[in-house]
Amino acid sequence: MSAVAYGRLRSRKRKERTMNIVTFVVVIICAALVLFPIWWIFRTSLMTNAEIYRYPPSLVPENWLFSNYEKTLKVFKFWKYLWNTMLIIVPSCLAGTFTATLCGYAFARLRFRGKNLIWALCVGSMLLPAMVTLIPLYIGWTRGLGIHDSYMPLILPYFCGGGAFNIFLIRQFMMSIPRELDQAATIDGAGYFRILFSIIMPAIRPAMIVVALFIFIGLWNDLLQQMIYINSSDKYTIALGLTNFRGQLKSDWSLTMAATCLSFAPGVIFYLIGQKYFVEGITLTGMKA
Repeated sequence: MSAVAYGRLRSRKRKERTMNIVTFVVVIICAALVLFPIWWIFRTSLMTNAEIYRYPPSLVPENWLFSNYEKTLKVFKFWKYLWNTMLIIVPSCLAGTFTATLCGYAFARLRFRGKNLIWALCVGSMLLPAMVTLIPLYIGWTRGLGIHDSYMPLILPYFCGGGAFNIFLIRQFMMSIPRELDQAATIDGAGYFRILFSIIMPAIRPAMIVVALFIFIGLWNDLLQQMIYINSSDKYTIALGLTNFRGQLKSDWSLTMAATCLSFAPGVIFYLIGQKYFVEGITLTGMKA
């Protein structure tokens, strides 16, 4: 290797090393910006109210008052709210993921009349703002079906496809699976459902987990619809319970932040468990249109 080529190689490696360091620093800064609000909530939950209002504020509590969580659990019905929330989320995640898989399979593999039109309407419905359908749906559930103060309006929609975006996600993932697998199974005598359950579903498990995560996050944070359809305090979910709790305490920020930490902890745990499949599903979805 000539001296010129060797010099160019060293220069290129030096540039790559510099770019890697810069990229790493930028990632660290972005991660710190994202995590700082979470840390601020957590440190506030471990302080006294006097320490919270002290200026200048401190990043670390002087005394780590984990007793604030014990006090919070006495007045904040966390376990009751968590149970009520799971009553909505578990059937919705299971039904939404399964029905989205069925719909995605139909759009990705089957041929039927009007398929392209129905697919266009399905994808186009994602452009429709949720506020547009909120009042008609409320009238339909309450006046049309007579359902009041119930979880059913929050659960039943997921038994009908699981949402347009979830169907789109599953369909795009299935499109990346070779059709030769279906053809080989058909030659062996497998029907549509046998192909779906034995071949397709094991291959799209990351996408199904992503759909379940999206449904979980959507329902966990959906304060508006829960506020509309749920009226009884004994049926409150985490979102409703936290909103009501914050209104009762007013200026007691230590207990409010402790309740907030308790409220988002299950969602963070659920995401950390499924983050591997979440990243894999997002990366592989849409590789083939």
